[in-house]
Amino acid sequence: MTETGSSDGRVLFDVDRDTRVATITLNNPAQRNSYDKPMRDDLARFLDDVVDDDDITVVLLRGEGGVFSTGANMNNAYGWYGDKKEGEAAPTKVDRKARPSQRRRLIVDRKTFEFYHNFMGFPKVTVGEINGFALGGGFEMALMCDISVIARDTKLGMPATRFLGPALGSLHMFFHRLGPVQARKLLLTGDIVEASSLEHLGIFTETCDKEVVTARARYWAEKVGRMPADGVTIAKEAFRMVEQNQAYQGEEVASYLFHAYATNLQFSPGEFNFVKTRAQHGTKEAFRLRDEHFHIDEPELR
Repeated sequence: MTETGSSDGRVLFDVDRDTRVATITLNNPAQRNSYDKPMRDDLARFLDDVVDDDDITVVLLRGEGGVFSTGANMNNAYGWYGDKKEGEAAPTKVDRKARPSQRRRLIVDRKTFEFYHNFMGFPKVTVGEINGFALGGGFEMALMCDISVIARDTKLGMPATRFLGPALGSLHMFFHRLGPVQARKLLLTGDIVEASSLEHLGIFTETCDKEVVTARARYWAEKVGRMPADGVTIAKEAFRMVEQNQAYQGEEVASYLFHAYATNLQFSPGEFNFVKTRAQHGTKEAFRLRDEHFHIDEPELR
């Protein structure tokens, strides 16, 4: 077993050459394995290492602390478009006087979505060990994995659609993997659902109790790791071609284009503006007020 990791330890990388499986762990449990740009860059770098290593067939992607990932870290999400020098932290508050242009949004989002497109079309097998929370970008990666083992009580969704609009993420992937009905339901409401409610749809490879997710994910990773390495890579490229022809045509342009415009919404009176609310009340209270705003009591079913 060869072990390494990012300089700050927030992404871990292990290689087991006997099983031909590399394990990448998001190691930011204090923030439910949300990730910022440096973490995402480290993840991309380790994935590139796997591509270049002929002795690895499978990547097992997981999160430390019983949580897969809650997606992009919202503490700095609104500074992603701002100007900053290399190595400086992104600003945490929005500067209304220096609101980024659409051209900047498009350029930044194009680079951001390159990571997701590379992961979705990764030339080796990806196995997801999904538990706790898989929200936002975490939900996207869970759906993009070739094989996903998920705990029944895992919380899934795209909650950021409630303040950035329902055009976030890789829409082609959502419609292809979830189906048009579920994609519309989750994106148009921002609801968070449990994996058990989707189990009958067969969206994930295996849905099981949380106590066995780690063992079952490892089982699938090692099982695929015994397949001929050349055959797996050829198959992955063939799968990618079929999905591009059937479902993802236009995805590489549409995803960042939609996202860039969606992050520049104009809010009407009475609509919930998370950025403004967060600036006035702080992050924790903003999330509480968000949930309060979007909550509607469901009628009883008879």
